[in-house]
Amino acid sequence: MQEFSTFVTHLECSYTGKLYPADQLHGLSEAGKPLLVRYDLEGVAKAVSKSDLQQRRPEFWRYRELLPVRKSENVIRLGELMTPILPAKMLQQELGCGEILIKDEGRLPTGSFKARGLALAVAMAKELGVTRMAMPTNGNAGAALAAYCSRAGIDTFVFCPEDTPKVNIEEIAFQGAKTFLANGYINDCGKIVGEGKEVMNWFDTSTLKEPYRIEGKKTMGLELAEQMHWTVPDVILYPTGGGTGLIGMWKAFDELEAIGWIGSKRPRMVAVQAEGCAPIVQAYDTGQRHAEPWQNAATIASGIRVPAAVGDFLILDAVRESNGFAVAVSDDAIKEAHKECAVKEGILLCPEGAATLAALKQELATGRINPNEQVMLFNCATGLKYPMESEHKTIDLSKPIDYDFIRES
Repeated sequence: MQEFSTFVTHLECSYTGKLYPADQLHGLSEAGKPLLVRYDLEGVAKAVSKSDLQQRRPEFWRYRELLPVRKSENVIRLGELMTPILPAKMLQQELGCGEILIKDEGRLPTGSFKARGLALAVAMAKELGVTRMAMPTNGNAGAALAAYCSRAGIDTFVFCPEDTPKVNIEEIAFQGAKTFLANGYINDCGKIVGEGKEVMNWFDTSTLKEPYRIEGKKTMGLELAEQMHWTVPDVILYPTGGGTGLIGMWKAFDELEAIGWIGSKRPRMVAVQAEGCAPIVQAYDTGQRHAEPWQNAATIASGIRVPAAVGDFLILDAVRESNGFAVAVSDDAIKEAHKECAVKEGILLCPEGAATLAALKQELATGRINPNEQVMLFNCATGLKYPMESEHKTIDLSKPIDYDFIRES
């Protein structure tokens, strides 16, 4: 069997620091907290250089020394690529601020950044002998799990809140997952998965309840650093539900500094939530390290409608350590930003991505973001999966074409 050059040494409880052996199947730690994968970073620094990356495919598997998969045959590829960083020059000019960049994760397989985390989670499940996986989802994660598990030959069960966008539900089921709708929130669906582990013999792939989705999501940080010539932006605005990506990027920056590829500068991490579901914002504003579950969560940005996040303290730690903050925006502001970016930049955001633009506009006005700062927004999925409010006119071809009507429309 071909070996990858991985340097995993052990896993570590993110809360207590207790160590756990690598190459064994793990969920949460004994403390009920997420496990983090640790590496021999001195070994990584000796084994690979920045220039070595140029000889590899333009995909996130290029960072294999900092990923946990040991055997190359367990890597599952669906055409992953390095997602583009798009300048938003019209918005930058209009807002009178520093450089605005958009990392467009909608180009990944299944149309979202969930492909990163699930590609790694499924690859490791395959490596560790898992044959059945289950998860709760608001949409895109379930689609990614279904696709990668189908490719890997792993049986999949996915549970969605009943108001999950229809296109997501259809995509999950069409990709081969046994798909169920429940009259509750994503945390209610998570209880079904957790309580069914023994009777169904499935592996719980819920956000942060296994160690490897973080490792996939951290490739966003590795990738953007490489794309920015081994620097980092001043501010990252990240749509935050479970927060795996924010936690993963924060971990990536530490690992990159440890191997000497970036310096000590860190972006200010800004966790963006919707006003209708903002547990992290409430905890940040009140100085708490853990967030209280949010009651009656509601927002058009379904991907960040997460009433309770198991990694809440990791999100809040990263935000505070980076001198960032957590912010909530209204659904009306999300809708306005959604349309504005499409019309002015030609970039079709998802609602969660639009929330980051809404937050940028809001926080430039409050002064929490300086107009001179370079800002990175994360668009976490293709906007093609979501409703678009638009106006159009109708032409009756049985009558002469009225070009004055067309001109004035």
